[in-house]
Order: sequence, then C-alpha cells, then structure tokens
Amino acid sequence: MLILGIESSCDDMAAAVVRDGRYILSSVVSSQDAIHKKYGGIVPELASRRHLETVIPVVEEALEQAKATIDDIDAIGVTQGPGLVGSILIGLSFAKAVSYIKNIPFVGVNHIEAHPMAVFLEREVRGGRLEAKNIFPTSNLKPPTFPFITLVVSGGHTTLFKFKDFGSYEILGQTRDDAAGEAFDKVAKLLGLGYPGGAVIDRLAKNGDASAIEFTRPYISKDTLDFSFSGIKTAVLNYIKETGDRFKICPQMNDLAASFQEAVVDVLVDKAVSACKANNIDDMIVCGGVACNSRLRGKLYEKSKDNAINLFIPEPSLCSDNGAMVSALAYQFLKKGARGGLDMNAIPSMK
Repeated sequence: MLILGIESSCDDMAAAVVRDGRYILSSVVSSQDAIHKKYGGIVPELASRRHLETVIPVVEEALEQAKATIDDIDAIGVTQGPGLVGSILIGLSFAKAVSYIKNIPFVGVNHIEAHPMAVFLEREVRGGRLEAKNIFPTSNLKPPTFPFITLVVSGGHTTLFKFKDFGSYEILGQTRDDAAGEAFDKVAKLLGLGYPGGAVIDRLAKNGDASAIEFTRPYISKDTLDFSFSGIKTAVLNYIKETGDRFKICPQMNDLAASFQEAVVDVLVDKAVSACKANNIDDMIVCGGVACNSRLRGKLYEKSKDNAINLFIPEPSLCSDNGAMVSALAYQFLKKGARGGLDMNAIPSMK
C-alpha cells in the first residue's frame, strides 16, 4: 500500500510517499524560516498563505522522487490537528479534494501522535536495498514494543505519553506554559540570535561552560511529570538585565547558551527517565524538533544506559515535522478500517 502523507500543522509544508507504513520512498519539506525570521516567530496568516502556494509543488515533488504518480497512491494521510488552524486547513482540504476526485480513502491523524512513528520508518532505495536510518544507540536493538514511553518535545509541544497501541495512549505529563522549543526560541530572541533559535543555541553551547551560570531547574515538583519552562526564560532575561545591555554579555554568550540549555535538558531527561521507572517500561522514544539538540541526545543516551532503558530517537530529518510520520500512522488507522469523511466540517475535533 502506497500512502501519501501530508503535514501542514505549522510553518512547514511536507509530503511523503511511504510503502506499507514503513518504507520511505520520498520525503519533501518546504520550510518557511526565511519568511518568519524577521518577525522573530511564526506569523499564522503568512504561514497559511505560503501553504497555499506550496502544497501542490511539494506533493508533486514527493511523487516524482518516489517515481510514482497520483494514480499509484492507495490512500492519503493528513494532519488534522493540533496546530495552526489556517495551516491545517490547507493540507486537510487538499487531501479531501484528492480523495474525492481519485476515489481513494484518506484519514486524518493527530500531529503529536504521528511524531513517534518516525522510529518505525526506514528509507527504501529503489533497486532493492533498504537502509535503516533510525538511531538505535544499543546495537541490534529491535524496534520498540508496546507499551512504551514517548517524549514529544518541539516548539509547540512538550508532552510525555504512555503509548499502549497505535492511537491509544495516556498523557503522563505536559508543559503548563512554554514548550521547550518555544523557550529556546524566546531566549535566542532575547540574546539577539535570530529565529529559529534552537540550533544557534546548541551550536554556541558546544563551546561554552554549562556550569558557568547556575539556573534553577524548573521541576515544578517531584510529584508531577508536568513541565514549566517560562521560569528559566525569565531567569535568562533577569541575567541580561543585570548587565544593563544584552550586548555586554557577548563574551559570555557561549557560557550563557550552555548554562540555559543544560537546565532545560536536565529537566527533560529526568522527567522522561522518571516516566519509564514509574511505569516499569524499558522502551522510550524521544522525538520532535528539539530531539535534534545534540546535548539532549547525548544526555538521554547516558541516562538510558545507566537505567537500562532502550532509547529510540529518529534521525534529525524525521524529528522535525514531516509527511512520512503522518503516512506511517495513517497506515495503522487504515488497517483498522478508519476513514475520513468528506463532510463540510473542515477540521474534525481531536480527541
């Protein structure tokens, strides 16, 4: 079964063709970083307008890379939320239109549920060779089995799940204010580093001393798996104000970036490991855009080994928003008989 996956929940327009919910034939992403950079963050109206311009070219490129046509597609998977309403509407409307015209099924999926599906994906090279691309730190590690713990950490979400099956999960903890990726972007903006800021802070931190500035770890309390990152952002702001001019801290920029990053990473790792221990689960998936952060990946690997946890992290291109993860989850739902309706309810309610 060839499934066309479409992801448009935020500022990226992405499409992919995946065979049998596992083998990636193509994955194309159109980023809007250059558009939103001058505003220091995503402007929803601009994002949806750009999606209107790119949805057809992106899908066409995904089909071309997969050496397929729209007539070869058996079904469509598309993000139906959560995210920016205008952006979601573009992808969902396109999927419904193609489903109706070509008389093929489509199914809407939850964007957050789709992220962990990336670890089940492999890239298919036409000609017969399959190349596994997911990062399994333990050699000969098999794919995760249910139940498993998942940390989805991105610019819009920081959530801990216990997945019992595809589409069946329990939320164990989530952010009460800023998502981790949002905190990275806001701190980068305070430091005049531009947008998006996560990659810049990660790069600077590699040459900094993470113990140079002691930022309080925002744990909320030891009795909850919820997160809160607004306080660490405020702590950075107060530190900058103490100098009177943010540019006076330029000589300390690497240390500041490393210290801030370490505070965020410590909380993410400790909460994720605690979730595994509390639920007596050995398999853990960490995914979402912030899972590209080198310090987070390194510390997760260390703590997972120390606690006998099997860690699964997708390759960086599959951590950020992509159509392949949507295709993978859609495949599981289609196998169970799920189908999206071609009604006038543009964006179905999410569970």
